[in-house]
Amino acid sequence: MVDSTMPGERTQPLRPHDPAAVGEYELLGRLGEGGMGTVYLGRKKSSEILVAVKVVRLDLAHDDEFRLRFRSEVERAQQVPPFCTAEVLDADPDHEQPYLVVEFVDGPTLAQVVEERGPLTSANLHSVAIGVATALTAIHGAGVIHRDLKPRNVLLAPGSPKVIDFGIARAMSATSGNTRPDQMVGTVAYMAPERFDTDSDSPVVTPAADVFAWGGVVAYAGTGKTPFHADSPTATAARILTQPPRLDGLSGPLRDLVAHALEKEPANRPSARELLDLLISGDRPAAISAALADQPDLRAAAVEAQAVTGYALPPTAAVPVPVLTPAPLLDIPPGLVGYDENVIVTVPIEAVPEPTLTGSEVSGRPRRRVLPALLATVTVLILAAGVGMIGLLLRDEFKTGPTGPAASASTPVTEATTSEPAPQITDKLDRARVWTPTEQDSEQASCEFAGGVLVARREDTGTYRCKGLKTEMPDVTVEVGVRLDRRLSCAGIWFRLADHAIDDGLGGYQLRVCEKDVHLAVHAGNDIKVQDQLPLPKSIPFFAATPTRIRLKIHGNSVEVFQDGQPVGTLALTDSRLTVGRVVLGVCNDPSASGQGPYEVAFSDIKLWY
Repeated sequence: MVDSTMPGERTQPLRPHDPAAVGEYELLGRLGEGGMGTVYLGRKKSSEILVAVKVVRLDLAHDDEFRLRFRSEVERAQQVPPFCTAEVLDADPDHEQPYLVVEFVDGPTLAQVVEERGPLTSANLHSVAIGVATALTAIHGAGVIHRDLKPRNVLLAPGSPKVIDFGIARAMSATSGNTRPDQMVGTVAYMAPERFDTDSDSPVVTPAADVFAWGGVVAYAGTGKTPFHADSPTATAARILTQPPRLDGLSGPLRDLVAHALEKEPANRPSARELLDLLISGDRPAAISAALADQPDLRAAAVEAQAVTGYALPPTAAVPVPVLTPAPLLDIPPGLVGYDENVIVTVPIEAVPEPTLTGSEVSGRPRRRVLPALLATVTVLILAAGVGMIGLLLRDEFKTGPTGPAASASTPVTEATTSEPAPQITDKLDRARVWTPTEQDSEQASCEFAGGVLVARREDTGTYRCKGLKTEMPDVTVEVGVRLDRRLSCAGIWFRLADHAIDDGLGGYQLRVCEKDVHLAVHAGNDIKVQDQLPLPKSIPFFAATPTRIRLKIHGNSVEVFQDGQPVGTLALTDSRLTVGRVVLGVCNDPSASGQGPYEVAFSDIKLWY
């Protein structure tokens, strides 16, 4: 189950803008990145023990609300015992960029193994089922919900599988006040039906949602497909809400237990502790006995998890358990929510062959009607308008396509099967975070937040740059909403701007986004020389209700320009001195302007990939 790849071979080199160290930890390479930040391979100075260091994104680091939530999450995560989980070792919520240090697990993800080798063998499948159930028992016992359990968060490590990323789940407290309704986390294929409840601004999510995800993970490990697979996230959500799971490829008691975990009604699912008891207690299938025999660490972890949440099995023998005797209830408050690195990212499900629909139920619990009001509504919508209507019903949960809250009337539709990585930096520009208000009386210029946007203004011709991002980067993709508030005003987007770039002075590229054109200039000291321009496919209206989305893809010696998703053209970057620098926003005048201003523009919702 575990390959022999050395950590260094799975680790990407550090990039030029990456820190060499955070706190007491030296950073050796990149392990991955997501919505919350970047994960580095590291080690404590003067130590040879490898760890995984999760460093929070710069824009989140400036958010006081996030720091409060991050601190409470860390405190709760440190209470999770290391039973089939990656142990939380250290954290510093007060660092300039908060970070979390967890045990480095040297093994591939379950997703990688299934993608490369196909479904697991029976013994390995049962090992994963037991390991993940053990981890959930420990996680839920500490009052934490994972919220984004999926195959990429299960590592097949030597000794036993390990679940990761629970350490950045939001601490669960009904009175914490740290949760906003728009903070939705999860990967659609593994999300429980109750999480799509559009009748509530903040759907109640309990440990039962993780149990549902366990069923999806085990089904994927055993069949190579998710149990509600479809050709888009919307269609997948519709199947989760209205159809039985497809479990062809699973058999015996494990199939029945997976079907039980995938019940539509949360109250009808077993708890994680009950899953564990049913998997390892009483009369076991040969595959489970083989899994436990081959992995003594897995059995030890399972037994310890049982011990801290109730009774324990003797270490050398299995004791039959009465028919589904409920385990002690976990002391977890209602209204549980979570947070993870992929906070606004969902993974689309690739199109797969359509097998025959099947469903299986496990006896032993009374059945309830399955989400009657919600399912009735969804079913009517499907019959009336097809699954496309589900996108409207669930628009707050799906952050893809034009119906999501981040989209506008001019936002192009992204194909459901296309997945774009999460941006490394995002800022709504509705209040001070990465970008901050500034004012310069001598220039009669300012940048301030008003009406939910960043407004840059100058009273006469010239330029004015807002104070913001300090990170320097060579290649970067920038996308930002632009509004022109005064005639002959242009939005300035500087890139590769550095303090000592040209003759030991300020230098960089400036792209002016004006009413009908974009102009590329070289900014050197106090000189700005326009070098090229491109006409826009459509003129930008002044003070428009919907901002124009401008995207720049800066790579090597060129910059590609897009307006509302449509290509404008490519401009050459010819100055060899300008190779790395900051991205800066500001205001400037149209090159044709010659008189008094004022000149005013507004920016919103900036995203950067680098």
